[in-house]
Amino acid sequence: MKSFSLKPFVFLIVCLFFFLPASAFAAPPDEIVIGHPACLSGKYAKAGEQAVGGIEACIHWVNSQYGGVTLDGKKVPLAYKKYDCESKKENVTSLIGRLITVDQVDVVFAPYSSGLTLRGAPVAEGHSMLYMDHGGANNKIFEQGFQYTVQTIGPATSYHKGTLDMVKKIAPDAEKVALAYEDSEFATMVMEGAKTHAEELGFEVVFERTYPKGVTDMTPLLSAMKATDPDFVLGGGHFEDGQLFNRQMSDLNIDVDCLSLIAAATLPAFYEALGNMAEGVMGPSHWEYGVTYSQKAAKERRIRWIGPSQDEFVSLFKEAVGDQDMVPDYHAAEAGAQVLAYVLAAEKAGSVDSGKVRAALGDLEFMSFYGTWDISDSGLQVGHSMVDVQWQGGERVIVWPESAQTGKPCYPMPTFDQKAEGKKALP
Repeated sequence: MKSFSLKPFVFLIVCLFFFLPASAFAAPPDEIVIGHPACLSGKYAKAGEQAVGGIEACIHWVNSQYGGVTLDGKKVPLAYKKYDCESKKENVTSLIGRLITVDQVDVVFAPYSSGLTLRGAPVAEGHSMLYMDHGGANNKIFEQGFQYTVQTIGPATSYHKGTLDMVKKIAPDAEKVALAYEDSEFATMVMEGAKTHAEELGFEVVFERTYPKGVTDMTPLLSAMKATDPDFVLGGGHFEDGQLFNRQMSDLNIDVDCLSLIAAATLPAFYEALGNMAEGVMGPSHWEYGVTYSQKAAKERRIRWIGPSQDEFVSLFKEAVGDQDMVPDYHAAEAGAQVLAYVLAAEKAGSVDSGKVRAALGDLEFMSFYGTWDISDSGLQVGHSMVDVQWQGGERVIVWPESAQTGKPCYPMPTFDQKAEGKKALP
């Protein structure tokens, strides 16, 4: 009878020990750190403040209500390391490098805006670091071949599709649309999508022009637009130019049946700045309070639910920002929902390794208070749907799609003379 030797097996085990990556034997970390070059000042500070509040709200929920991220049977809390990038591209690149190499974060959340998100992506990619995009909607970000970049916010080309669908249905006599957007990567992509969809629906695009970043006077552009006599106007870029757009349309007495401005019109600060002149103005939004995403809705669709309810999120947000009067908008919701996506992906991967978590994100489909999640192979968000909101009586009302309405659209909206006399946009 031949003797049985364990030596070959011992040798094999030793080899596996030396040649397998250290992560294969690593215990779960004591905490999982989210790094963020946040826009706490500069031109994107309003949206940046909302995003930080949303992130901190959902981190609090994960740690206090969910119990942390489950890795190898251990509940691991989330931590948040942020720096102010001052809304500047050069700061984004250096801060991402610092977060990865010095702070040794486990994932980087991109800053707000498409331009800043795109600037930071190659840095994260160079470090094989998962880079999650909550505020960069430009489709081009996901046409660069990045392997570690994943989108939570929806793509730019879809922003004004719902608005066009709404006008087509409720105003069948409307024919002419004017397009006037900021000359930025994000806004021109929105314009491209709007033009394509407008023509598909049979609208005549009578005006199509961009204006420079940092514009201080839109009078020449708006005067030229007025001459084309559009039925409705789609445009914008970010908060500052959107506010100027609306104010100077009022100054020039340019009355249209519908005005929809991206990024700006959905912010509470928009109405605070313009008062009654903002009545009737619309904007596409990724989320508004009242949209019917719930555990019940997830169950009906047979997909996973995670996170706080809308009411819980609003309460957590107000606590996070330290202001009970501040209302979260979609910038807060999409950033908060990104936290939840990361948690589910890390748990699915059983790891904080960027490659494994990125792969898990690609397999996820779930619902949160923000809506549904699903991404393409390139990382582009394809599962989330937009809603359209309109300022009515000083409140943001969801007017489209009909399935998500909290109120009917006011169409046509009041003229600027009527609004100057105090008239509200009530249907």
